[in-house]
Amino acid sequence: MSTSDTHISCTSLSFSWPDGTEVFSDFDLTVGAGRTGLIGLNGCGKSTLLRLIASELAPLEGEIRIRGGLGYLPQTVTLATALRVEQVLGIADRRAAIDAVEAGDVREELFAVIDDDWDVEQRAHAALNGLGLGHIGLDRAVGEMSGGECVLLRLAALFLARPGVLLLDEPTNNLDAVARKRLYDAVDSWTGALLVVSHDRELLERVDRIADLREGSVTWYGGNLSAYEEALAVEQEAAQRMVRAAESDVQRQKRELAEARMKLARRRRYGQKMWDTKREPKVVMGQRKRTAQESAGKHRILHTERLAEASKRLDEAESAVREDEEIRIELPTTRVHPGNDVLLLRDPVPPYGPPLRGELTVSGPERIALTGRNGAGKTALLRTIAGELAPLSGEATTLLPLGFLPQRLDTLDDTLSVADNVKRSAPGLTDNDVRARLARFLFKGGSSDHPAGTLSGGERFRATLAMLLLADPAPRLLLLDEPTNSLDLASVRRLTEALEAYEGALIVASHDVPFLEAIGVTRWLRLDGELRDTTPEEVRAGR
Repeated sequence: MSTSDTHISCTSLSFSWPDGTEVFSDFDLTVGAGRTGLIGLNGCGKSTLLRLIASELAPLEGEIRIRGGLGYLPQTVTLATALRVEQVLGIADRRAAIDAVEAGDVREELFAVIDDDWDVEQRAHAALNGLGLGHIGLDRAVGEMSGGECVLLRLAALFLARPGVLLLDEPTNNLDAVARKRLYDAVDSWTGALLVVSHDRELLERVDRIADLREGSVTWYGGNLSAYEEALAVEQEAAQRMVRAAESDVQRQKRELAEARMKLARRRRYGQKMWDTKREPKVVMGQRKRTAQESAGKHRILHTERLAEASKRLDEAESAVREDEEIRIELPTTRVHPGNDVLLLRDPVPPYGPPLRGELTVSGPERIALTGRNGAGKTALLRTIAGELAPLSGEATTLLPLGFLPQRLDTLDDTLSVADNVKRSAPGLTDNDVRARLARFLFKGGSSDHPAGTLSGGERFRATLAMLLLADPAPRLLLLDEPTNSLDLASVRRLTEALEAYEGALIVASHDVPFLEAIGVTRWLRLDGELRDTTPEEVRAGR
């Protein structure tokens, strides 16, 4: 099949969660060959749509058709730790069959397993090499790999299968600079139909078109993210002009209606005066009164209808103006004075990952960026600092209350509501306090009662962040592990603003250099067996 024939087609699609929350109703979408970036606010249904296309979820109504084989990378990659690399790549049976044939076994079923794929092992190594995993053997256990390496391994499996249609949900999450570059190269060379959900600006600059998912429907924009933002800015400027014109028209119609009412009131008073003084014959005055009443009624109806039409035009104009809500995080007052020690590290050896040589003292409201290649041990170090892992040797001592936002966002109890999860970390808050504070994280009304297990990636981030920041005692040291992974672009900006105002100490493990620069990092550290100072330029270059 030609790659130009590959496509995804969704027709009259409807889907709701078990609690009745509607995601899609009579939804249509067609994605053809080329690279399509799917964007939208957190919770609008991007990941849900990909799961529906990938048959992980079943629509209530409608039809999904896929032409060409399908490959899918979910937002959260979880692999059984006992699996071997060859099993994740889907080549274990063919490798075993080839080994058996080469050892002299000529059973027909072995040749059926191999088919014509005698070079499968070489292709597997090429796929791994292309994503920087050439050092990983096919017999290695997944449990020995980092989160970023697991993402790359799943990508390698997809590229090895060569599907015609590829779905990627936040594929750069957890990837270091070198791995991201390899992914960008793979996206650039993709010839089938690619649908990618991402907040990664550099990745979205490489797509051919943008599909903007908003309020259950898609609006298409040609070009990459920059072209989309330019087109949207022009649209919004025009929409604002329409709003101003419609507002002016409404005010004019209100004035004309008020003036008409005053004129009619004066006529009524004049008519009543003429009646009272009987200056004209009774028949004439009666006819004049009836004519005036009919004229007044028509006049009032005319101006009322004009005002209603002007108000309708204003509503339509306002609906075209985007007022996307953003999380409004009010961080607690957690000032750390410059002379106060916050954290002491001395040659810590986490129970997994590489040991760390050297010492580190964090004093005052320092902002530290923790960088390094996938598998360098950044997550293991943060978990050790947070007290989730006990070091095998060395020291990791925190001197102030801390909060830890993990990479996998697995601190929520999926069976509890968002509000009940927050109460776990702040049992002293009343129900009203919890709901009022959750509203700042966009969990308003009944949404705070949704089970955590039904949340989208971005909603899960907001719920986890709320549980962290509303905790008692409030954290004076924040540990953040890849915090921008599941956020839309608007929420990344709001998180940046919130962290800029934070008065405590901050340690952030991230590969997102623009984000780290925006939050005012004061010290850049690279983890590669020891903690050494580095620069943003070196991080970008992967050095």
